Amino acid sequence: MSLLSRLRDRCARRGVPALEIDSPGLAVVVEAFDIAEADSAALARSPRWRPDRPAVLRHHLVLPPDQVERARELLAPDGWELRGDGPLHALRVQRLDALHCAQERARMASLAQRLGGDWIGWDALQVAGR
Repeated sequence: MSLLSRLRDRCARRGVPALEIDSPGLAVVVEAFDIAEADSAALARSPRWRPDRPAVLRHHLVLPPDQVERARELLAPDGWELRGDGPLHALRVQRLDALHCAQERARMASLAQRLGGDWIGWDALQVAGR
């Protein structure tokens, strides 16, 4: 059973609807597009971010068109979904904390560089009131 499946099961047992990438009511609660800013600082300056709730973490990437499928193949085993044209979005539901944001930032920047593209930044979405 995948981590995402376990999270969904846990939420269902608590009576909390599971968060999906396309859940209604999602809104950006954190933005981190300044490469010099630490992820912990981005999270700390966001009054709308709820650390006790799952979020959709969304990395913004620019990749050569011939590398998009390769990126999708590399990201899928860890639950990432790659969407978009031109600027691409790698999306996954997870809880946000500074350590995991920094790890995923490094991973996405490395992936983009290896495939001849660029990592632009990340943002996170949560449902208000959840």
